Amino acid sequence: MSTTAELLKGAAALFPDEVVTSAHVRHFELPAGAGRFALITLDNGFDHTKPTTFGPQSLANLNTAIDQVEAETANGEITGVGITGKPFIFAVGADLKGVELLKKHDEALAIGKGGHDVFKRLSALAVPTFAYYNGAAMGGGVEVGLHCTYRTVSKALPAFSLPEVFLGLVPGWGGCAILPNLIGAEKAVSVVIENSLNQNRQLKGKQVFELGIADALFEGADFLEQSLIWTASVLNGSVTVERPEIDRGEGWDQAVAKGRAIADSKVHGAAPAAYRALDIIEAAKDGDLQKGFDAEDQALADLIMGGELRSGIYAFNLVQKRGKRPAGAPDKSLARPVTKVGVVGAGLMASQLALLFLRRLEVPVVLTDIDQERVDKGVGYVHAEIEKLLGKGRINQDKANRLKGLVSGVLDKAAGFADADFIIEAVFEEMSVKQKVFAEVEAVAPAHAILATNTSSLSVSEMASKLQHPERVVGFHFFNPVAILPLLEIVRGEQTDEASLATAFGVAKKLKKTAVLTKDAPAFVVNRILTRFMGEIQNVIDEGTSVETAEKAIEPLGLPMSPLVLLELVGPAIGLHVSETLNRAFPERFIVSPNLKAVVEAGKRGFYVYKPENGFKPELDPEVAALLVQGDSVLTEEQVRDRVLDAVAQEIGLMLEEGVVAEAQDIDLCLITGAGWPFHLGGITPYLDREGVSERVNGKRFLAQGVASVPA
Repeated sequence: MSTTAELLKGAAALFPDEVVTSAHVRHFELPAGAGRFALITLDNGFDHTKPTTFGPQSLANLNTAIDQVEAETANGEITGVGITGKPFIFAVGADLKGVELLKKHDEALAIGKGGHDVFKRLSALAVPTFAYYNGAAMGGGVEVGLHCTYRTVSKALPAFSLPEVFLGLVPGWGGCAILPNLIGAEKAVSVVIENSLNQNRQLKGKQVFELGIADALFEGADFLEQSLIWTASVLNGSVTVERPEIDRGEGWDQAVAKGRAIADSKVHGAAPAAYRALDIIEAAKDGDLQKGFDAEDQALADLIMGGELRSGIYAFNLVQKRGKRPAGAPDKSLARPVTKVGVVGAGLMASQLALLFLRRLEVPVVLTDIDQERVDKGVGYVHAEIEKLLGKGRINQDKANRLKGLVSGVLDKAAGFADADFIIEAVFEEMSVKQKVFAEVEAVAPAHAILATNTSSLSVSEMASKLQHPERVVGFHFFNPVAILPLLEIVRGEQTDEASLATAFGVAKKLKKTAVLTKDAPAFVVNRILTRFMGEIQNVIDEGTSVETAEKAIEPLGLPMSPLVLLELVGPAIGLHVSETLNRAFPERFIVSPNLKAVVEAGKRGFYVYKPENGFKPELDPEVAALLVQGDSVLTEEQVRDRVLDAVAQEIGLMLEEGVVAEAQDIDLCLITGAGWPFHLGGITPYLDREGVSERVNGKRFLAQGVASVPA
């Protein structure tokens, strides 16, 4: 049997670039006669912008620190041991860069076992152990604290989570086994499964305490000092920590069943991590922690060697790294300042844009429209949303007053836009309307002003073609709902200059959006892929396959919603408009569905109705069913899925050939941030590679082996 030290040494050799965390031990006398205390501080030597992680060498360092305090305990030199982090950071878990390098199951098993072997020693010490969650704690950072006897948490702690299921892993260093035994299965399922699958929802310090994960809650300013005073009270017996009894009966089983229902609703059985985590929680009911740890090791190793985790890490890196440094963006020094924003239109989309610019840029924003009633309605919407923020305590009264004072509406574009630096139109999606608007704006706007269009599918170059200065027109395509979806497709027209493009990227960054540069091609990225995807589903329905079969065929992808529910969200009329735009550009691949046309002409909002007696599940609307004209070609679910995925793989291949975006990574970034495609797919291209679709259709993978997959 390898010792923990040997295991970790072997793992460290595979990961020479680890950012190593040290584990410093210092000693002091606790107040109230509670004795000499050892405090371990986790610190990687960088500031809070580079959070502390656990790679193999970091675990080895913690192991050495525990060797020291274990010897001190045996000699009766200390009465307790604490563990805390550097300023603002406790620890954020395993170093995922190291996980990506693993090629063999036994290497992955060693990482799981190594973490357990080190962390378990904290609970095995002969004196009580304390974790002081002073700052951000995630994954293994949370778990090292779970192995301690007691925990305190800072009120200022901004982020606390077990995000592993979100990435395609399980909490594998004690999270699945210890947490339900500490706070009960129901709360544990909420933290491990529900929060993870809700876009990695974070807990704040107060919630960590209320859930019972931490035993005490203290202010951030003197957190460590207060934690140590409390520690002394626990050690000298003046404070007793009482924890509620855990329901190990029906309540535990119901919690696991609820977790499975949540996983089904989110990933439809398409991603294994949530189900593996629930299996371990289910088995932890008898309180046998070692059995749980062994199951965690096995699940961790299996998942590390699977495509879902690799896709999850790939997606995470896209959002965290590529999303913050957009490929092809010009030098930011070329960007011009934006001190006033104009919005053409005052409908819902325009009003959402006005609110976003106002909140993020905090500069004057002026809306215009064709009549006073619309202008007033647009400004009124922005004011009402600011009031909601005030009511929720997200902003104070002064800020609310200031923001309201910065937004205005006028009918006269000359009066509104004469000193605007950035003007965006959000009017009807019709080329002639947009060209007319831009001509009017160009006549009154300053020479340096950027003219941006929120078009979802029309040519930016054609829109700019009749202007005197087409070089300052840029596509600035947001996704609905604007406040939630992070993607912003920035479209370079044929004549867009570098300064205008740089300014657009500068504004996108201030808006806190994920900007992706795209060529001026029909429907850009997301709408082109989704329209091909949806179009193929509509084709098989038109040809004779039932709506139910066509919808069920896509479930194994684990998308956030079925294609026809998505169509309802987008709006059938918008879906039809985009498919008509693409049909004009690529008639051989994009067919305008006569059934979709009939649904739009009948004024239907979608294919489904939702009845309370059926639990609001989608049911085919009888009126829509009566409109459908179908052929007699009926496909199986598998045939539908193959056909849809082949179509998507073909379209992405063509888009990359055309240079619509720089690389396949940008396609995935767009689908994750603009269409909510799951991390476990890695967007779409890793999934197409994994399923063999890319090679079947295009003769090659989209991504090299080892990118979003296990290295060869």
